Amino acid sequence: MTDRDQEGLVELGCCPPKKSLATRALISPEHAAELEDLFKAVGNDTRIRLLHVLAKSEEACVSDIAETLGMSIQAISSQLQRLESGKFVRSRRNGNQIYYAIDDPCLESLLDHGLCLLDERRG
Repeated sequence: MTDRDQEGLVELGCCPPKKSLATRALISPEHAAELEDLFKAVGNDTRIRLLHVLAKSEEACVSDIAETLGMSIQAISSQLQRLESGKFVRSRRNGNQIYYAIDDPCLESLLDHGLCLLDERRG
């Protein structure tokens, strides 16, 4: 998943190498609050499933996502607006359809890591 080099840099595969968690300064209260907000924004069961649909399909329109998840178009649109305002997803218009895609591959990595943690806990 990650590779650590001699300087404590970590390659996540989704962005340029960053300092590893072990070599970073202790997270400040301000950064902790920002991380809390980030996790709250994606930490909703509907948004997690919606993001998984986008990760699997690369991009999808609202009606396709709603059908896949068995939810209303209005409910999906509301969740997509929240994700788009947080810059987690991007949209493009094609005629009457709006297509959404994950805007940052690190988000897919975050979901992968979360599923990895679940798999480990299940044994």
